[in-house]
Amino acid sequence: MSTAPVAPDAGRMPRQIAYIIGNEACERFSFYGMRNILIPFLISSMLLAYLPAGPEREGAAKDIFHSFVIGVYFFPLLGGWLSDRYFGKYNTVLWFSLIYCAGHACLALFEDSRNGFYTGLFLIALGSGGIKPLVVSFCGDQFDQTNKSKAKVVFDAFYWIINFGSFFASLLAPLLLRSYGPAVAFGVPGVLMFIATVVFWLGRKQYVNVPPSGRDPDSFLNVVRTALRGSAGQGGSGTLIARTGIALAVLMLALWALDATGVPLPWPDSFGFVITACLALGVVIACVGWGASLQLERARGLHPDAAVDGVRAVLRILIVFALVTPFWSLFDQKASTWIIQGNAMLIPHEAWWWPSWLVKEAAQMQALNPLLVMLLIPFNNLVLYPLLRRMGFTVTALRRMGWGIVFSGVAWIAAGVLQLWLDGGAEVSLAWQSLPYLLLTFGEVLVSATALEFAYSQAPHAMKGVIMAFWYLTSTFGSLWVLLTNAGVRNDAVTSAIASTGLSENAFLMFFFALFAFVAALAFAAYARRYPMQDNYRVSGGVAA
Repeated sequence: MSTAPVAPDAGRMPRQIAYIIGNEACERFSFYGMRNILIPFLISSMLLAYLPAGPEREGAAKDIFHSFVIGVYFFPLLGGWLSDRYFGKYNTVLWFSLIYCAGHACLALFEDSRNGFYTGLFLIALGSGGIKPLVVSFCGDQFDQTNKSKAKVVFDAFYWIINFGSFFASLLAPLLLRSYGPAVAFGVPGVLMFIATVVFWLGRKQYVNVPPSGRDPDSFLNVVRTALRGSAGQGGSGTLIARTGIALAVLMLALWALDATGVPLPWPDSFGFVITACLALGVVIACVGWGASLQLERARGLHPDAAVDGVRAVLRILIVFALVTPFWSLFDQKASTWIIQGNAMLIPHEAWWWPSWLVKEAAQMQALNPLLVMLLIPFNNLVLYPLLRRMGFTVTALRRMGWGIVFSGVAWIAAGVLQLWLDGGAEVSLAWQSLPYLLLTFGEVLVSATALEFAYSQAPHAMKGVIMAFWYLTSTFGSLWVLLTNAGVRNDAVTSAIASTGLSENAFLMFFFALFAFVAALAFAAYARRYPMQDNYRVSGGVAA
């Protein structure tokens, strides 16, 4: 792809943003359309017919769903690396979009085939994950110092349009599944993904295309490698920590592999490959990052100061990201745990205010989330934040994210109270789920919408694709906490301990996740007080596709 200098209109909104926003709207409809019917489909499909109906099948469906989510938010690492190193954002997004379309086709064609359907889920996870870190940063590349004030408006609009697509997908996909079956319900999102790919392709001649960095000798990984190089016995405590982490990760994978072949080893049977691989990845990231931070000055002189300082900035950002992972463990369960809870509730069709002509399934309550986002983003920007500033409160990105984690915990307390009513034998109206959805969505706007701007502005120029991939990896570890918790409650000792509290397993876990969020919010606040903010927007000028 040829490149040429482009002089953007000073202070104006780039025209090509319309193609990126249009692509995102269709892609989000396709993703949420299939994602939001995945749990209802799995519970009722032949794929899990070998399990008895009830908690066991529901638990298996949740495991499949959260394993899929882990894949979706793991593959941004691959997409970010390919984009930054070899192909650039435009080419990488286009090619992964074609894989994405193939995944949707598999879901529509192989509804009764376990291998075919799971292949489709894998391809969607690969395609969706591959483009996920790039579309936002590609959008940011269209701005420079002359019009960066418009970037915040676009990031908010970007998040708004994501939820515009999600809103209609959440309403319509369950109805398509109910009325026309899985082939149509999964096929329609596939058509939308194809349209998204075409819309993105149509803007190819207008995009600002920042070329890939290629084999950068001063890349993040090369600087880290230099910092950790040498003998652990020569004052290299960081090297020892990094090597220990890698050894632990290899040991975890080896124990899983041997356990899978029937060798009796002290490795939990419920820790399958997905859990084990994620734990190993987490150990490597934590130990290598910690070790590198202790010895980063070793790289100074062998790499430019800007590269070394950029790595230190990335390592600080990764700590922020790690502290956000509990939020995603709560948020992503609205498409699994909350749907299962909603199925046990009474849909108030007899109430005059209930839209019975439209809302017929508990899964459709998920449409509240994107609808509330579309309302809360302008409310926050036009009313709440200006009001707080007039009252003397500084509304920083990190403060918004910390309070967002708190509100997610409050949402799960509300969901837990509803579960107590259900456990007590009461007939609970599905309308009551509106309260936890409102609280969780307010938390989401504070965390996720803010993080899009935060992650782009904090990332050094050569590492924007990778840092966005690490941001999306927070959702992988969020779902990992869910899988670990689900695996834990299958232990007889844990089940007995929960029973001794007088709470049902569902209610106990809801209050547990609320507490998890509150602890994470405290840790986040403590770290945010020391975080040094950066400004890494592109300088004036650029290159176009």
